[in-house]
Amino acid sequence: PYCSRFCCMYSLKHAHQVYEKIPGVQSYIFYMDIRSFGKMYEEFYYRIQDEGAKFIRGRVSNIQEDPATKNLYVYADDTLLDRPMKLEADLVVLAAAVQPSADTNRTRKLFGVSCSMDGWLLEAHPKLNPCGTTTAGVFLAGVCQGPKDIPDTVASAEGAASAASIPIHTGEVELEPYFAMCIEEKCAGCGMCVNLCPYSALSLVEKDGRQVMQVTEAKCKGCGTCGGFCPGGAIWMQHFATPQIVAQIDAFLLGGEQ
Repeated sequence: PYCSRFCCMYSLKHAHQVYEKIPGVQSYIFYMDIRSFGKMYEEFYYRIQDEGAKFIRGRVSNIQEDPATKNLYVYADDTLLDRPMKLEADLVVLAAAVQPSADTNRTRKLFGVSCSMDGWLLEAHPKLNPCGTTTAGVFLAGVCQGPKDIPDTVASAEGAASAASIPIHTGEVELEPYFAMCIEEKCAGCGMCVNLCPYSALSLVEKDGRQVMQVTEAKCKGCGTCGGFCPGGAIWMQHFATPQIVAQIDAFLLGGEQ
């Protein structure tokens, strides 16, 4: 469902290293699509072809070992020539893809960070805030966001370190003034809002012998999901209270008339 970004170029690099260290060797690279997306990557791709590497478009269907020579027989389909093929090889190397680690979901819940459909951690904005997250003070770097090669990983790590140094230097985190507020007298402590919050910003605490909702302002993004579902109307949004919204609607409908 996604490109691992570095598999193609690592395969080309390994083929180049083999040609440097073992004269007279012949390498074959099976592929479906070669993605040489970086600076000078396409030129390196052509260089490997000039060094003698054979590129075969197709998937490997089977690998069998010769009991006598211990060599490997690779069976595949060449989609460009539309025919099956068989190769004898001393060594077969799999270009493994990358996927999120098993602990990613646990880490996401711990820090209140969203994730994509593929399981990668999501940044606040892919262009305007590529290192930040929806939780203030939490930053992303490296392959936790998705597949990256070494230059991209280093660049994102430097960006995250730079962003994290700002609150460390100033000693405070700047928050948006839009967050949920709870009218404790109306709160029934049902906990519905806690399960609905996409940022894990709400929790139930005991106060005066009963459960009431509490907002972690650093996590709340003022989306209004909790306020819309609260059956008792106990939640309202800072600067977006019902009287304020009604006044804005009245002003719009009146068109400036008194």
